[in-house]
Amino acid sequence: MRRVAMFRSLSVRNYRIYALGQLISNPGTWMQRIAQDWLVLQLSGGSGIALGMTTALQFLPMLFFGLWGGAMVDRFDKRKLLILTQASMGVLAVGLGVLAVLGAAEVWHVYVFAFGLGMITVLDNPGRQAFVPEMVDRDLLPNAIALNSASFQLGRVTGPAVAGVLIGLIGSGPVFMINGLSFAFTIVALLMIRTADLNPTERLPRGKGQIREGLRYIGGRRDLVLLLVLAGSVQFFGANGQTQIALMVNNVFETGAESFGVAAAALAVGALVGALLAARREHPRLKLVLIGSMGFGVAQLVAGLMPSYVAFVLVLVPMGVLFMTFVTTLNATFQMSVDPQMRGRVMSMFLLVFMGVAPIGAPVVGLIADVFGPQASLFTGGAVTIVVVSVLSVLLMRTKGVAVRDLLPRRWRGPEPERTGSQSGQRVSGSDHPGDHGDGADREQHQHGAAEQLGVQPAEEALTGEGPEHQRRGTEQQQGADLRG
Repeated sequence: MRRVAMFRSLSVRNYRIYALGQLISNPGTWMQRIAQDWLVLQLSGGSGIALGMTTALQFLPMLFFGLWGGAMVDRFDKRKLLILTQASMGVLAVGLGVLAVLGAAEVWHVYVFAFGLGMITVLDNPGRQAFVPEMVDRDLLPNAIALNSASFQLGRVTGPAVAGVLIGLIGSGPVFMINGLSFAFTIVALLMIRTADLNPTERLPRGKGQIREGLRYIGGRRDLVLLLVLAGSVQFFGANGQTQIALMVNNVFETGAESFGVAAAALAVGALVGALLAARREHPRLKLVLIGSMGFGVAQLVAGLMPSYVAFVLVLVPMGVLFMTFVTTLNATFQMSVDPQMRGRVMSMFLLVFMGVAPIGAPVVGLIADVFGPQASLFTGGAVTIVVVSVLSVLLMRTKGVAVRDLLPRRWRGPEPERTGSQSGQRVSGSDHPGDHGDGADREQHQHGAAEQLGVQPAEEALTGEGPEHQRRGTEQQQGADLRG
């Protein structure tokens, strides 16, 4: 696979300014996450259930209002929307900081602020996802998505380490206030963006049935449905990795806030490496989605078996690499394979599944940790992830017509068997897959659009310039090659 320059998308002025604002602001966000988790543990006497409830309340709004948020993003100017959401999150951070500094903070206060933050992210998260394609051209989009993830993970490396030191020196309250001020950098960057250089998506007019329209679009794409199931399954435990780390550090290894910061930073170092590796790939590959998710499950299982703090921290590094390989590749696959006017709603569904399972998984993680111990929580999460990814990998391989032998190195495969009929992806024009939604022409458009947006020109079209049937064959062959290669 051809490699691209790691920081290629920074050549675009608007994206460069936006990325710089994020680079400065992201450490503050992670400082608050560490401070919030630690504050809850101190106020609740180390309760895993209380920590899980905080995480659940922060992600619960995405579960209930995520699709509405995606429809709103498709309607409004995304830059102005992000200025509003970033300012609102800064106000919430400062408010919680004031309560903590005054010594008036209680667990229920943290619950309220976590829920408020979750409500804002209903608009902020899909807004940020959908705004990136307006700043860069399609060929730069995978690189820009990966660099966004790298910036986020760099904050995850520095933020927890700094937070661990500051909490020990000055307490959690000032850390919340520092994060509140850090949002100003993103707001300034958004204000500096040249709107004339943007490629804004045509706004969705106000109307009825727009959420249902988005759901029908996704339901007609079996590849997206299977990947959404994969995302939700991995995230059920994976979204609560920070909670699991806090419980392991506090309850098993019985160390302090500084050790918690180091452990969280170790996971982030791995995630940063994974994001930077993704930035060097030209196109997202479905095979990497499966490898990353499976490897993450294995790493979770191993982490739950570690007997010492040092060994536990060392396992967190490859765990972060594998998780970020999964996340960035899956994100780019969704961003590049959908209709631009549907992007806000599709990405809100992606985020709803990806983040919305956290409110369900967080209490489960906390309960398992309280009853059986934090190690059991990690071990269970890894085992469940391995089983689910294995099943979904088989389903995806069947959907793409890929055999197990195709996954072996080419020199081990032996002679290629002759493929006929549906095995080669050749079908009679207008024939349907059982269970497909929508008519044949719609599917042809979706399939060809997915290949085109992934930077793939169908083989037959490239050679002969022929119509939709040849385009569809080329698309299916490319999708199968994506798993084999």
